Amino acid sequence: MAKKKQTKTQSKATSKRAKQPAKKHWFKRLLPIVGKLSLVATVALAAYLFYLDASIKHHFSGNKWQVPAQIYARALHIEVEQEITPAEILDELELLGYRQVANVTSSGEYHYANRQLTFMRRAFDFIDGNRAMRLIRLNWRGDRIGAIEEALPRQLTFASATAIQHIRLEPWLVSRLVSSHREDRMLLDIEKVPPMLVSALTLVEDQNFYKHHGVAPLSILRALIANIAAGRTVQGGSTLTQQLVKNLYLTREKSITRKIKEALMAIVIDARYSKDQILEAYLNEVFVGQNGDLGVHGFGLGSHFYFDRPVAELDVAEIALLVGMVKGPSYYNPRRHPERATERRDLVLKVLFENNEISAAEYEMYVNQPLNIASGASLASGKHPAFMDKVRRELTDILADPDIRESGVRVFTSLDINAQRRAEKALADTVERLADQRSIPGLEGAMMVTDIKSGEIRAIVGSKNTAYSGFNRALDARRQIGSLVKPAIYLTALEQPARFNLATPLLDEPIDLADEGGKRWQPQNADKEFRGQVALVSALTESLNVPTINLGLDVGLPNVIDTLQRLGVNTPIKEVPALTLGAIDLSLLQVNQMYQTIANTGVYRPLRTVNAITTSGNRLLWQHSNYAEQRVDEAATYLTNYALHKVTIEGTARRINSQFPRINMAGKTGTTDDYRDSWFAGFDRNILVTTWLGDDDNATTGLTGASGALSAYIAYQKAQQPKSLSRRFPTGLGIAHFDPLSGEAMVAGCTNALTVPAILDVLPAQRRACDVTTDGPQQEEPEEERSWWERWFGD
Repeated sequence: MAKKKQTKTQSKATSKRAKQPAKKHWFKRLLPIVGKLSLVATVALAAYLFYLDASIKHHFSGNKWQVPAQIYARALHIEVEQEITPAEILDELELLGYRQVANVTSSGEYHYANRQLTFMRRAFDFIDGNRAMRLIRLNWRGDRIGAIEEALPRQLTFASATAIQHIRLEPWLVSRLVSSHREDRMLLDIEKVPPMLVSALTLVEDQNFYKHHGVAPLSILRALIANIAAGRTVQGGSTLTQQLVKNLYLTREKSITRKIKEALMAIVIDARYSKDQILEAYLNEVFVGQNGDLGVHGFGLGSHFYFDRPVAELDVAEIALLVGMVKGPSYYNPRRHPERATERRDLVLKVLFENNEISAAEYEMYVNQPLNIASGASLASGKHPAFMDKVRRELTDILADPDIRESGVRVFTSLDINAQRRAEKALADTVERLADQRSIPGLEGAMMVTDIKSGEIRAIVGSKNTAYSGFNRALDARRQIGSLVKPAIYLTALEQPARFNLATPLLDEPIDLADEGGKRWQPQNADKEFRGQVALVSALTESLNVPTINLGLDVGLPNVIDTLQRLGVNTPIKEVPALTLGAIDLSLLQVNQMYQTIANTGVYRPLRTVNAITTSGNRLLWQHSNYAEQRVDEAATYLTNYALHKVTIEGTARRINSQFPRINMAGKTGTTDDYRDSWFAGFDRNILVTTWLGDDDNATTGLTGASGALSAYIAYQKAQQPKSLSRRFPTGLGIAHFDPLSGEAMVAGCTNALTVPAILDVLPAQRRACDVTTDGPQQEEPEEERSWWERWFGD
């Protein structure tokens, strides 16, 4: 038995030993498999990293974001002898967010006292290149700039100031044309970012940013332990690079695979790009708030959104608030939760103090500083919709590719924001008042303000509801223009100086004509009176219908149409007698173009809002050509403007003279049949304002041009500083004297003579002598004596 048992034990041992080589053989077979799997995994990981690298490189090195087009207003030019008031420049500085201080030491500050203005003009990338900040002092002499001085900013003294002739302020950022992604940002260059912002951000969000390679395992472990201990998420372990990856490339999904992908992409980005490149991308991408339905991204836009200033002008407390909000822009929103925001800001300031970035005294000063949050109105969306509508249309024509328009291009426009606000108020107030006084519930209106010399549009209002972004009456409504057509008819005649001058008699008697449908047409003057005959200048001044019709038919309707087209009207025009009384449908824009050429002494310049476009890096993409053409005779235009000035003195717009007795202006009222449309186009030395009032359904309003649109013009001019008309006396033009009945040229000094400017070359050398029976003894008047018109409007 014992032997059998021993044999059995030996058999088991032998069997066990026999199995051992088989186990070793299994491991040997497994090792190559593991090696192959590892190789495959390594190759797969390398391929995946290569794929990630290609994806990141394509996106990171190109346009990372659809950046809205930045829309800027016109830059205010200031020069010696310019007629501009201190209030006008102070308005501009306030608009630009300059801060009034006792002593100017930094960019964006100003001080005004005793008609002397000192300010530190910000550095800015203008169309013609970057211009450094400049310390400027303006002195006034009367209503004009007497002197402009510049001191070096580092000296902060005018002891050795340099006299300069002109300076320009940086343009105001009006708006951004946001894409369908509804993200808004203003790109920053890392070289122009305040060092304190970089320090605060890295100390609070990622202290080892400049040491790690995209991920920080110890930070992740530390955060994991803290979160487990707290039973909730109280600390994050993500680096700035990981945060950037999450914002740029990944969704908000919370999973292990997404976290692994985030880490791998962070490693790739850190390997490929410098820390400054990564940091610049983060500064431009990070979400810092919500502006209506638009996300506010990046510290550049955040600085304007919360403080109305560029990030370079923020102090340490303001930087601390922006950095603190990164953790939770909604939770720490300073407008909604100022206590939370203050607490978070102070925590960031404490971190800065503990890391010797600020002193104890500075820390105490900053934690006791109020938040000083701006209203945010400067970045409100939908501002000045009528003007922005015109900008969009021009921008679409200039840059047809939407990708270019959404690459952060900078669009420099002609908008004068002060003019825009005045126009909006003048139109809205006038329409509301007239609608109430005259019970016109459907009364609407539109207004356009343009610079006469340049053709730049300064303001557009498309509705009494100035914030309405729908139908733009200034651009799209086409209405009959009534008497606004008359200056074109008189201009056509005055371009034939051998036949017509301001004293030429025109018939003012009943007429009977057939219209285009064969029906009889018997037009009358507005007052239902006939004068027999009237001087050409009086017919235009008093806006008489019958003499105008006779004149239009005399010079020929084709010639009148040609004049309208040369003035800038680009719509088909019917050749019918009713054209002479304004039977032509035009937009406010076309009317303004027509009068711009008249006010600009016959020089046509296409009206525009866009002057230039640059890339986000300030490379010029497009610039307006400044095309101009003398389309109408200068002397004839001057004579027309003389009559248009008389309209404001003694004609249908004489209310202007009563409101501005010392300011010379010119203009023309317009009224259509049954008082459906009320028009006025008027100008001073620099600007032209065209206004329309009426009903969208073409119902009668009971308003004439004088009782309606003229009121809005006067309201606009009262809100600004109008400049008195001054026009150069063209060569060949002089003062002449005419018989008021026959229109014959007369010698100077006749008592009842009509004295007006005229083209002297075409007048007979022998002038008719005074009629002794009617004029009495001849009183010779020296020809060289300057008339009131020459004194006011000549050189």
